[in-house]
Amino acid sequence: MSAGPILERNQDATIYVGGLDEKVTDAILWELFVQAGPVVSVNMPKDRVTSSHQGFGFIEFMGEEDADYAIKIMNMIKLYGKPIKVNKASAHEKNMDVGANVFVGNLDPEVDEKLLFDTFSAFGVILQVPKIMRDAETGNSKGFAFVNFASFEASDSAIEAMNGQFLCNRAITVSYAFKKDTKGERHGTAAERMLAAQNPLFPSDKPNQIFSDGKLPLAPVLHPPPPGPPIPPPMIPPMAGPPPAIFPPPPPPMPTPGATPIPPPPPPPAPPTPLGTPRPPPPMSAPLPMWGMPPPPPITPGMRPPATPTPTPPPPPPPRGFPRIPPPFPPMQGRAPFPPPPPPSVRMMRPPPPPIMRPSRPPPPPSSVPAPTSS
Repeated sequence: MSAGPILERNQDATIYVGGLDEKVTDAILWELFVQAGPVVSVNMPKDRVTSSHQGFGFIEFMGEEDADYAIKIMNMIKLYGKPIKVNKASAHEKNMDVGANVFVGNLDPEVDEKLLFDTFSAFGVILQVPKIMRDAETGNSKGFAFVNFASFEASDSAIEAMNGQFLCNRAITVSYAFKKDTKGERHGTAAERMLAAQNPLFPSDKPNQIFSDGKLPLAPVLHPPPPGPPIPPPMIPPMAGPPPAIFPPPPPPMPTPGATPIPPPPPPPAPPTPLGTPRPPPPMSAPLPMWGMPPPPPITPGMRPPATPTPTPPPPPPPRGFPRIPPPFPPMQGRAPFPPPPPPSVRMMRPPPPPIMRPSRPPPPPSSVPAPTSS
């Protein structure tokens, strides 16, 4: 997967990947970045003594659009727990620094490079991974860092919005960093701003936040449409006159003491019924008596009226379309199919005969002949 010399590589379609863990290999980088576009080659410079990579590599794509897309979606994602830095591997990379370097002080020890990138990338494109100054022996943060923006508009917005704000329960200080070559002069001078305006690096590029913070971008705010012309009220035709007012009838006049009361006028006679008109039924003040049945008893107050027998409804007719089911045993003409059982015989029980009454004989009288004696 290694590529040839750097001069033979398409610099516009090649990206630089830094901050790699020691477990990362060429195959892992290939599998990771092939999701952004077709990869031509992967090159990770190796140390001559240890034969391990030096923490960075170069990836060449088929076209420049694939390289730009990989920078947007892969920058600052975590690989083996470490955020990686992805940008263009241009031969003039040293000239990418326009001078919009921002100093961030009073940082909490828990603040890392990922948190700084997520916080300050909202104001514009960040050229390099935010550099937190750490102790060489322990690796603990010294409490300040540097953020390098691609334009002064982004750095000005970050300083104005973040200076004095709380980050991990600490109020941070944000200002332009001091220059290395001069004494006491900060970045953001008029000369640097003029050079940056003549040679803009990313005139319209914005960082992609989908993979940096794990959240989807918010939907655009839709403004309501402008109000249209007012709707005229509906045309109601004028009425011929005011609607008649509905008032209750006036109360009857109060009689005057001592005056003769005037009787009310009699009701008008009913119009004659024309010939051929049936007589109206009598008012249903009481139930009509049924022929052949005695009238019901009068209803006494407090007594429940007798229940009216409900007539049994006739059986429903058989449904149409189905044949009539014949009876199970059709009647036979003449005699019945089975002879009727004989009537039970009535046997007269004879009374037992009366016992025979025999008269008792009297004992025989004693004999007068003497009995013979032996000699």
